[in-house]
Amino acid sequence: MWTAEQKRVLVLASCEPGASVAEIARRADLRAGQIYRWWQEMSRPVSGFAAVTLTPEPPDRPGTCDAVVVEFGGAVVRIAAGASPVLVTAVIGALAR
Repeated sequence: MWTAEQKRVLVLASCEPGASVAEIARRADLRAGQIYRWWQEMSRPVSGFAAVTLTPEPPDRPGTCDAVVVEFGGAVVRIAAGASPVLVTAVIGALAR
């Protein structure tokens, strides 16, 4: 039985640039499909609502590369560049609904 933390570590490892899900699965004595299944389970949105604060960006602020910026329906969402791929996928998936 795999713990939630073990699953999370394997899923995050599979999201690294150049990572091979098949290789990660083989080293863990799993099938690649299991890692994909865990990834899907971790990507499911949580039901409910979250408070959101929108702050307008000053027009004279120079652009930076410290965040992923998503503009959707007039709203701007910034996700820290260090955020996990699972979090980024969940946020973008929630916006697309």
